[in-house]
Amino acid sequence: MRVIEAVLPVLDHVRGDATGLLLPAHEAAFRADGALWLTEAFRAFGSIGPDNSVARIVSMHRCPGGSTGHKFFLTVEYTKPEPGLHTDLFLKFSRDFDDARRDWQRTEMAGEARFVALSRLPGFPIRVPAGYFADYEEATGTGVVITERVPFGDGVIETHRRKCLDHLTMDDPLPYYRAMVKALARLAAAHKSGALAPDIDVRFPWDRVTGSADPIRYGKDELTSELERCFSFARRCPQLLPNEVRTPEFMAQMEHDTWKIRDHEDVIQRYLTGNPHMVALCHWNAHIDNVWFWRDDQDIHCGLIDWGRVGQITLGSALWGGLSAAHHDIWDFHLRELLELFAQEYHEHGGPFIAVDELEFHLALHMATMGVARVLAFPEIVEFRLPECVNATGPYDPMFHAVDPARNCRQVYVNFLQQWRRMDFGACVDRLVAG
Repeated sequence: MRVIEAVLPVLDHVRGDATGLLLPAHEAAFRADGALWLTEAFRAFGSIGPDNSVARIVSMHRCPGGSTGHKFFLTVEYTKPEPGLHTDLFLKFSRDFDDARRDWQRTEMAGEARFVALSRLPGFPIRVPAGYFADYEEATGTGVVITERVPFGDGVIETHRRKCLDHLTMDDPLPYYRAMVKALARLAAAHKSGALAPDIDVRFPWDRVTGSADPIRYGKDELTSELERCFSFARRCPQLLPNEVRTPEFMAQMEHDTWKIRDHEDVIQRYLTGNPHMVALCHWNAHIDNVWFWRDDQDIHCGLIDWGRVGQITLGSALWGGLSAAHHDIWDFHLRELLELFAQEYHEHGGPFIAVDELEFHLALHMATMGVARVLAFPEIVEFRLPECVNATGPYDPMFHAVDPARNCRQVYVNFLQQWRRMDFGACVDRLVAG
């Protein structure tokens, strides 16, 4: 072990829990190990046969973005090129030894490494990047994942889309969200039907805490202050919010409902996690920037990327994770249609029958408690990341284009408030408590 600039202690290698191989923990270690290590890793994972090898690493370039470990675009050459054997790859480390905040999220790769192995099994129900290697050491939170690189904008694959820019990148967002919802439903259904693997619940055990809405950690004074920041944001930046969610009447409803949600959090969580039909292996963050799309003569199809933190989650978690950053038209005009589509696909592909009204109620209660736990803080994030937002001409002012956290948090916050008003979170809690 060595130390770089006294930032974090740097591990060069760890031993993977699944394959037993020594894993490079960062870029320099990977470059030093080179094609010989890739050959050993790909053979161990079944990506290439014993008669093939990685001849050399052609190029390796940093991939920008992301919230966890360092990522790279990798191009390799094989001694025996084969049909379907990708040379353009994506490499991800769980660790960022230069940034303690990002490194803290290293455990997100634990489930992802297992998922990449699972996705290689025959008959996997949805399209994901082909896995070439994945392993992780639980004791240190250190791991590496290598998959095919999605060729955005090449051939039939459409260009990559950034989150909360649907109004600029799509003439009609609905077909894209339909494709994403279908993929989520089919994966969840494959889990419930037993089609994924006989030991799927051992690979991805159900955890009621991590698989549902985040717990509400605010004390009384903290929650009072958070609400006041929300109301202050509405008063100072009215151009960034729809009229109906910044009226005195709605603010009073927000305050009243917030305390009701907090007081009944245990009851809400027992409901959200108590029905096994509403829990399945799924993607928790299927926003548009974690999806790739292609068309044929009939429809738009999609694959899902970035499987960090994958595991068994409630269906409310999966749907909120995929739709929370969608254009407001999706929520205003198409939510019921998308919930009907999810329920239909879920049942038709082997999952249990769930009524659409129950799915919508489940989603509303997930949004209620998740929103109080996390989303009430979003106005503060918007202003911290983009202080000049107070002078914006409106929610689509170009100043938001380059500042992803501000743009994303504003969009999700507005969707959350609009559904609070329409679904009436307080009434949903009353209905649940009344039994």
